[in-house]
Amino acid sequence: MPRTLRPVRPDIPDDQLLGDMERYRLEALRLGASAAAVVKASNIVVDERVRLKCRVPVCFGFGTSINCPPSTPGPEEMRAVLAKFRYGLLIRLDVPPQVIVRDRETIQERAGAYKKVFELVSALESLAFYDGHYLAVGFAAGSCKSTYCYKTDCAALKGERCRNELRSRPSMEAVGIDAYRLAAGAGWDIYPIGSDCTPGDIPRGTLLGIVLVD
Repeated sequence: MPRTLRPVRPDIPDDQLLGDMERYRLEALRLGASAAAVVKASNIVVDERVRLKCRVPVCFGFGTSINCPPSTPGPEEMRAVLAKFRYGLLIRLDVPPQVIVRDRETIQERAGAYKKVFELVSALESLAFYDGHYLAVGFAAGSCKSTYCYKTDCAALKGERCRNELRSRPSMEAVGIDAYRLAAGAGWDIYPIGSDCTPGDIPRGTLLGIVLVD
């Protein structure tokens, strides 16, 4: 379907931007998100402790992807970036808990679930871009390495072209955004799921993404 392009306009009024954000929220649901919420960028918390969790204990993805720490923007840079945005569209994808608990039996289902979040974020960022919000930027869930390139090395880290350059991007946690706090603030129940969890004890698995728009 051909896109209806808008000309770029500086200083878009807040009511127009909020109208666009509501349209993106509905589009997220149409595309398969379990829930979506418009949040103020000023309410998005960046915390050094979030990024520290990539290193203590060290995450399996640390240093293996161009979109994982230490290659990603740090908390200080992210705070400066967030100060220039007005709103974010937070999206949620509900998945069976056993998909998130890491084991070899569910690797295909896990990659598929995370891939869905990457695709949602990419599609919504693109929609905002063509509406004239040309600085819109999105963050997904998990590592693009374990989602798209779990059978090979990250090409971008070797100076080559990323194999999934229009979809791969950092997670919120990779740049220090407290995704758990955001979800709870939106009124969503979110449960910490680790490798020692018993899936049957967890009500729901949750994957999150966000698109920042100004």
